[in-house]
Formats: sequence, structure tokens, C-alpha cells
Amino acid sequence: MPEANSDTLYDVAVIGGGPAGYTAAIRGAEYGLKVALIDASPKLGGTCLHVGCIPTKALLFNAEIWDHLKHAAEYGIAGIGTPQLDWAAVQTRKNGIVTRHVKGLEFLMKKHKIAVIGGYARLTGSAKGGVHTVDVTATGGGARSQVKAKNVVLASGSQAKMLPGLTAGDRILTNIEILSLSAPPKSLVVIGAGAVGVEFASIFRSFGTEVTILEFLPRIVPVEDEEIAKELTRILKKRGIDISTGAKVEKVETTETGIRVSYTDANGKPQGKEAEKVLIAVGRAPQTGDVGIDKTRIELDRGFVIVNENQETAEPGIYAIGDIVAGLPQLAHVGSMSGMVVMAKIAGRPFKPVRRDRIPSCTYTEPQVSSAGLTEAQAREKGYEVKVGKFPFAGNSKATIVGSHDGFVKIVSDAKYGEILGVHIIGPQATELIAEAVAVMQLEGTVEEMMFTIHAHPTLSESLLDAYGAVEGMAINA
Repeated sequence: MPEANSDTLYDVAVIGGGPAGYTAAIRGAEYGLKVALIDASPKLGGTCLHVGCIPTKALLFNAEIWDHLKHAAEYGIAGIGTPQLDWAAVQTRKNGIVTRHVKGLEFLMKKHKIAVIGGYARLTGSAKGGVHTVDVTATGGGARSQVKAKNVVLASGSQAKMLPGLTAGDRILTNIEILSLSAPPKSLVVIGAGAVGVEFASIFRSFGTEVTILEFLPRIVPVEDEEIAKELTRILKKRGIDISTGAKVEKVETTETGIRVSYTDANGKPQGKEAEKVLIAVGRAPQTGDVGIDKTRIELDRGFVIVNENQETAEPGIYAIGDIVAGLPQLAHVGSMSGMVVMAKIAGRPFKPVRRDRIPSCTYTEPQVSSAGLTEAQAREKGYEVKVGKFPFAGNSKATIVGSHDGFVKIVSDAKYGEILGVHIIGPQATELIAEAVAVMQLEGTVEEMMFTIHAHPTLSESLLDAYGAVEGMAINA
């Protein structure tokens, strides 16, 4: 990547080349703004593309195919013998997907004439004469230069949290190390049962690993509706994954053959679990400690940047997007949309702020989990008179065709006006089906309107039609 040119004045300097940053840069260029994108990594894409969303979902797709192959005869596929796992090929395919999209980003930067500057960026304070100055330390070389811009967008991303006293290595893993293992471990303890934890548990269980999940909170995937969490727990246990909730990890130590995790169970009884590897999946911390925030009026909440609905910080002309923003979930699609909001604001174009209750949450386990809007408990807490409809995938013909009957669709609605407040799905292609729910809620759709919206047959999306009907006790297929 080229170094900064302090003689150029940009309309916007974006700090960080992950989904939030590169999306913001592209949208800014589409609006006709002169944009600089500063990133310290040798390749654009951030955590999501290199050690997050994309490689993880590539492995999940491999795991799904592997699971289907175990039942090949059921699908009329004979003569393949006993399938053999070629882990090296799995990794090669995963890495190839990442490389392809890195090249795609490089092409888009050139297409939109975005100045990509390699280096670590730091804010220097308030604007002077309407111009912000960003210090850039070149990647590798240490040479320093400056970027000048009328506006700055901070998108510095996040990093995996580590339990106190532990260091990632060949036995103690974060999302980074677990993606480059030379072989699936024989046994794995996963500490943390959010999306990252349960996804890796699902992947490696498919490939034959003995998996244990330890979660401090009372249920797994704690941000999801309670019934969804209960169903996912049931199915993962049926798949052979050992799950302990209310588990407080006391110590993780290496042994001659692997690791040992000591923890206190939900009843306060000391327990221990030995395994070949341990994955620490206890959340992600914002990378805001060394980006010059102390030289600005930007306000922080536990390290997260406080912004208004336009993604503006307390420092005029400086915006924040992505994983560093207080109050928003750390999801690539949230960062991307907040980047689009920022550039529309800067360019004087119309936009709608990111709404917390219109964000799809997706977990790519087997089965998949997705949701948008309020859970049943949240809707009741907000004072709504709630009506709920549930429809099981067991009644959906396409679910029978694809051989995936577990799970259900749950609709949370306002009894008074019929407005759809939340949609929660566990089952086949849940992460694709949720898009309809987000669109419906964005347009303030009602149960009645959706009951008379034609869904193609046979499709998994018909499960939503039946779930809308179930709110009124009128599901056709249940």
C-alpha cells in the first residue's frame, strides 16, 4: 500500500479497512467524495474477511456437506464408500475464498479511485481551519506521515477478549488460531456460547471432535429469544455436544497432552474438563486504546465510542462506525450500514439511522439461528400486549425435502394493532429467511398483511406464512 501524501486534502479519511471502513469508503466515492482509506494490515478486509465471518462460514459449509455425506445412501448416492476427510483441502478452499475476496476489494478500491494508505493511523485532535490531521505510521517501515481531511471516520474494529492470565497459542485458541489448525482436534472445550462459540462447536462436532461448551450465563446464545436458546441447546445436545450453563471458569492450564479447564457448575460444585484444545470465545473488545482518542473530545463507554444517530462523535467532523460503537452489536452488516449512513450524512444525501431493533442477528450453527426485533420477553417488558405465533419446520414440505425438520419460526406481535415486533427462527436456512422479517418490520407490516402475502410453494419461506397465521391460531400446516 502507498504512504500518505500530506499535500492532498481529502473529503473523508477512513481509519480501518474492515467491512465498516471499506463499505464507507466505497459509498463515499459513489457520492463523489474524495476518500482515503487507511489500514495497518497488509490486506484489506479486516477481521471479518480474514479471521471471522468469511472463513468461519466457509468451514461451516464444508461441515454441512460432510454431514450430508454421512447420510449419502438416504439421498440415493451409492458407491462412494467411506468418506475420508481431507483437512488440507478444506483449508485450501477456505483460504482461496478469502484470497478471492481480498482481490475483489483491491479491484473496488481502484475502480472507485479510493486512495488506500498502508499504516497505523492516530487522531491528532480537533480540526484546524476545518481540516483534520491524521498521523500515519507506515506498516513495517515505521516512517511517519500525515493525512489531511475535512472529515474522519474511525472504524478501527475489535479484537478477541482473552481470559486474564492466558495467552493464545497452539492449545489456547481464539478465532484466529482455531481457523488455521492443521487438523480437527480430538477434543475441544469452548468457553463462551455466543455466536462464535456455538458456531465453532458446531463445525468441529460435525468433523468428529468431542466438544464441551461452558457458558457463564443461564443459557447459550443469550441474546436470542429464550425458546430459541432452549431449542438450540436440545439439538446441540442431541448432536453429542456437552453443554454446561451457569459455569464459572476458574482456571485454564496446560497439561502434558492438552489443557484442563477447572470451573464451578450452576450448583456451585467444582468441576474439571480435559481436552486437546480450548477455544476462548468470551466476546470482543473495541480497538480504541491507541488511536488518539485522548487528544479529542470523543467520549467513551467502557472503551466503546459514544455516537449520535448520525454516527457523529462528540468531536465535530469525526465519526465512528463498526465494532467500536457503543450500543450496537458487533456485526459486519451493522458496521457496513453505519458506514453508509455516515457517508450519506457527509455528502448531504438522505439516509435513515441504524435502528437497533431492525438488525438481523445470525448464528450459522447446524441448525441455523436468526432473529430480528424484540424477543417475547423484551416486548412484554416494553408494555406491549403480546400475541405469539409458532410454526414448526416439521410441517414444512421443503424442510422434508432438504432433510431438516428441527426448529421453528416464532412471531412476536402487538395484539392491539397486529404490528410484527420480532421474528425468531431456528432451522434450515434461518439466516436467509430472516431478510423477509427485517423488510416487513422496516415497513411496519402487520400480521394480517403478511397472512395475505403469497409465499411460493414448496419453500422454506412458507414457514413464515404459517407462523404469521399461527399468531391468529390459523396455521395451515400445523
